[in-house]
Amino acid sequence: MLVGVPKEIKNQESRVGLTPASVRELILRGHQVLVQKNAGLGIGLSDAMYEAAGATIAETAEEVFRRAGLIVKVKEPQPQECALLRPGQILYTYLHLAPDPGQTAALLKSGAVCIAYETITGHGGGLPLLAPMSEVAGRMAIQAGAAHLEKSKGGMGLLLGGVPGVAPGHVAILGGGVVGTHALQMAVGIGARVTVLDKNVDRLRQLDLVFGNRIVTQYSNAQSIEEAVLDADLVVGGVLVPGATAPKLVTAAMIARMKPGAVVVDVAIDQGGCFETSRATTHAEPTYLVGDVIHYCVANMPGAVARTSTFALNNATIGHALALADKGWRQAMLDNVHLKHGLNVCQGHVTYEAVARNLGYPYVPADTALA
Repeated sequence: MLVGVPKEIKNQESRVGLTPASVRELILRGHQVLVQKNAGLGIGLSDAMYEAAGATIAETAEEVFRRAGLIVKVKEPQPQECALLRPGQILYTYLHLAPDPGQTAALLKSGAVCIAYETITGHGGGLPLLAPMSEVAGRMAIQAGAAHLEKSKGGMGLLLGGVPGVAPGHVAILGGGVVGTHALQMAVGIGARVTVLDKNVDRLRQLDLVFGNRIVTQYSNAQSIEEAVLDADLVVGGVLVPGATAPKLVTAAMIARMKPGAVVVDVAIDQGGCFETSRATTHAEPTYLVGDVIHYCVANMPGAVARTSTFALNNATIGHALALADKGWRQAMLDNVHLKHGLNVCQGHVTYEAVARNLGYPYVPADTALA
């Protein structure tokens, strides 16, 4: 199969769908790889490195989309990229369709087979292709929050870890999954006081066993969320409903009562956000104020550390990319139920139930599409 890697064009996005090492794996399996010129240049991956791995360099995205049977990307296709997709072509990337009716409509119109990294499941449960970026985003959430608590960034002028004789700041983390776990690792590491909230009591037990009295675990409900948010200096939103819009756990009324100069970091913004007051921002303009509370809602947080993110993502995505190239999408999904869970749009039909429900489309099960 001819595998295509276009240069990412979303604002402030320097990641790339395949590294030279991943290209080499495909070449060794007898496939061809077409990489757009300078696709990896932003993170130090030159065209010469791709050519050394066996890839061919294409001058334009149009050439990549026209020739390739499988398109491997990082971020959801932008409108001009959706227009280049064709019926039966395989698109393998992050999609985050539930809060994005425009992209969904464009993918349905294209007739392409669209596989979302974020809904592919793993043998031991979880979402292994989302996990690497959730790890990065969770760690970055504390970095970003700590920076914006500084007075020069508009915050209250607080050092999260405190100093001898001065109490540390309080970090409240909504969700004890991958994002939440990596956020609390960072927060504990710098000496902050940390509260993590989750509805899964078994997960709270696991976190308590690992971190002990360095954190406070609380069952998540409206009362406990409100208490934690109002006491916190930094709130990290890390909740996820796979493939669906994130629940709004923090209301505008709670935000209005938070400490002046406090910071909220909404890692769930890719799925619509878990704060009522959230709206997507960019790395160029990452924050805005609601009352006296700083909102950091960058929809592409791992893009800020694009080199680390690219290599971490490729570790997770290359296995399914090889299967799709080796077998074609139908056989690859028939052989692997976890990959089948990634099928979100297929030849004009929505094949992921949460997306269909959120956006009001008829739901066609993946098994029906495969048949």
